[in-house]
Amino acid sequence: MAASIVHVWRLWKWGRILARHGALTGIERDPNTPAPVRRLVRVVRFGVRIPKAPRYADAFQAIGPAAIKLGQTLATRPDLVGEAAAHDLLRLQDQLPAVPYATIHAALTASLGRDPATLFTRIEETPVGAASIAQVHRAVTTDGRQVAVKVLRPGVEEDFARAIDTYEWAAAQLEAMSPEARRLRPRLTIENFRRWTLRELNFRREAASASELAEAMTAEPDFAVPAIDWQRSTAKVLTVEWIDGIKLSDRTALVAAGYDLPHLAQTLVRAFLRQAIAEGFFHADMHQGNLFALAGGNGQGRLAAIDFGIMGRIDRRARVWLAEILYGLITGNYRRVAEIHFEAGYVPSHHNVAEFATALRAVGEPMRGLPVKDMSIGMMLDGLFSITRDFDMVTQPHLLLLQKTMVMVEGVATSLDPEINLWDSAAPFVREWIRTELGPEAAIADRLVADLKTFAGLPELLRRIEARYPAPGGEPPAPPLKEVEVIRIGGGWRYALVAILSAAAATGATLALAPLH
Repeated sequence: MAASIVHVWRLWKWGRILARHGALTGIERDPNTPAPVRRLVRVVRFGVRIPKAPRYADAFQAIGPAAIKLGQTLATRPDLVGEAAAHDLLRLQDQLPAVPYATIHAALTASLGRDPATLFTRIEETPVGAASIAQVHRAVTTDGRQVAVKVLRPGVEEDFARAIDTYEWAAAQLEAMSPEARRLRPRLTIENFRRWTLRELNFRREAASASELAEAMTAEPDFAVPAIDWQRSTAKVLTVEWIDGIKLSDRTALVAAGYDLPHLAQTLVRAFLRQAIAEGFFHADMHQGNLFALAGGNGQGRLAAIDFGIMGRIDRRARVWLAEILYGLITGNYRRVAEIHFEAGYVPSHHNVAEFATALRAVGEPMRGLPVKDMSIGMMLDGLFSITRDFDMVTQPHLLLLQKTMVMVEGVATSLDPEINLWDSAAPFVREWIRTELGPEAAIADRLVADLKTFAGLPELLRRIEARYPAPGGEPPAPPLKEVEVIRIGGGWRYALVAILSAAAATGATLALAPLH
């Protein structure tokens, strides 16, 4: 009961902040919002002056670090918070006031287990970036390398733990109120948020993600991942190679430096497709502040990414489905796209494939006649979300994270080259990957691998058969034991009484039989 009161109090405070920014208006007006929630919203906003245009990102920024991260997660859920809110939440960029350097120096010393001066000849006291979880300082190592040192904000773990407890409680209450809320699975959204946050709060995990992504992206020489300094990194301190480039958010500086912006846009799109479709492991926070242009790339420029706290992972089966869905929408093969949704279990089997194909056509066809610059995967995904309710589609968290990243990548690429179209850029890559993964060569290779695995397992299979059916004269297998029902008699003293009586009975029987021997 006490915990529930604490959760309600926190939600009340956060709700008042959301109301002052107009961020509760959409919830109150949505016909799918459970009636108890609408009543609660009316109470929370009582006496608050509501602005005409909701400012969702500003509201989450005002609540605090955990809310900023939650807002970034909700930006992947237009089906849950609405398209307008999801779009506005994409503005959240984690910028917060810096923690004093004295506090950061103490945190560095405690985490590294030694004076930072033994590892760094210089650390700039003014941070180059201060986010909700950590802040970053430029430094020089004792061996003369330029690095970026990312330090976890003191106390942030406890703040996040308290907030996530309340988010989980609120999501559970919401699911209990409405079947529609259960279909949207808010508890699963919060659970994913909790897991992502735990990863972000552990910088060794982030370092491992960066290292894994660097290995996966060797086939894309124009996309760089900074090297990890493992000797100067811990769970609360991350030291990486310094990226000396221009942020993609600074288009004026990119033009002045002579970068080929269309080439950078194509590089970004291809890098994302390789991560998401070919490798199944992608950077899920590729906004403009996390991407830099570097010299190189045959004079046209290269890209580098930073901040690997939020990563997405998709297994091979889901990637094949995703590639076929994308290619089917690109080519207008709506029937095949519909079939894949049913094969993957995204749409319940009681619905009609042809009807779903028609709904997909209604989403895809309006864009096929548009000029290249006006076509948008973001528009297509918004359209797909609009039909999920009609076909009882259950939320797929990995696809929602991918959807958010696709929209983000498209936005960054379009800011570099307004004429780029993600469809045209994606089609050759997706077509080649489908041919490689699903073509006749791939089918033969998969069959060979399966057969080799079968042959490799034969010796172990024969050993198991021999153990079960030994040669004549060998030791027979032990007979199966009879199942004995265990009856609970009562409390602990009763167990002791039964044990004593059983022992006494066994002793008496032994003494009675002794004269017979």
